[in-house]
Amino acid sequence: MIVRIIAFVFLSLLGIFMTYPLLWLISSSFKENNEIFKSLSLIPQKIVMNSYSEGWKGIGQFGYSTFFGNTFKLVIPITFFTVISSTMVGYGFARFTFPFKKFFFSVMLAGLMLPSSVIIIPRYLLFNRFGWLDSYLPFIVPAMFATNAFFIFMMVQFFRGIPKELDEAGIIDGCNSLQILTRILLPLCKPAIFSAMLFQFIWAWSDFFSPLIYINSVKKYPLSLALRMMLDLGEQAQWNQIMAMSVLSIVPPVILFFTAQKYFVEGISTSGLKG
Repeated sequence: MIVRIIAFVFLSLLGIFMTYPLLWLISSSFKENNEIFKSLSLIPQKIVMNSYSEGWKGIGQFGYSTFFGNTFKLVIPITFFTVISSTMVGYGFARFTFPFKKFFFSVMLAGLMLPSSVIIIPRYLLFNRFGWLDSYLPFIVPAMFATNAFFIFMMVQFFRGIPKELDEAGIIDGCNSLQILTRILLPLCKPAIFSAMLFQFIWAWSDFFSPLIYINSVKKYPLSLALRMMLDLGEQAQWNQIMAMSVLSIVPPVILFFTAQKYFVEGISTSGLKG
């Protein structure tokens, strides 16, 4: 009994410690600008109610409705095409035999271990030659061709855990390879698909470095660049407005996570254990 009480107290304190930064962020959005960094208290001395409305006005002629719209225009196609392309390539590696299959799979795994910083300059030069800079094409087009080895590997592992007898039953019923994938395997792959969707959405939503390199126009900025730009304007940053917009910026990923939590946990627990 004593051990359980100690464990409960310890986990409660750990939970408070882990959630404190988030609570501080929300609390700071209602504090006066000069109070935010003077106290660690979560209770504002004076509640400021206009930080959200003022922050939503944004920067110059561009408000946060523009930046939120840009972020969705960027993140949704990336997530959609990444899931589709990774599923197709993972299905090919898991279910088909073709020349140099092991070699291509090894190259894919090598890409998984390659730091993204290594290919920044070659990709920039390539996209510059294509005339894709200051657009969303450097993000969307690679997503169409399954360039993220992590999701390919995850889908391969999940497909390997599905009995091949299901494929054979589909062939007997007259299904071709595409029909086997769409009618038989995809319904069973919901956990892995939702996991890939959630990971890619959060990564693309919070990405700062890549948009900083490829996007130059303020009217095309996603939220990550817009929040950073608010620090560069004026003599003193309006921290309560920055905190308010930061709170709003984490709402869509949080909603998506709790919506897909069931499939996410199942996908993570199964995709890495089979094969």
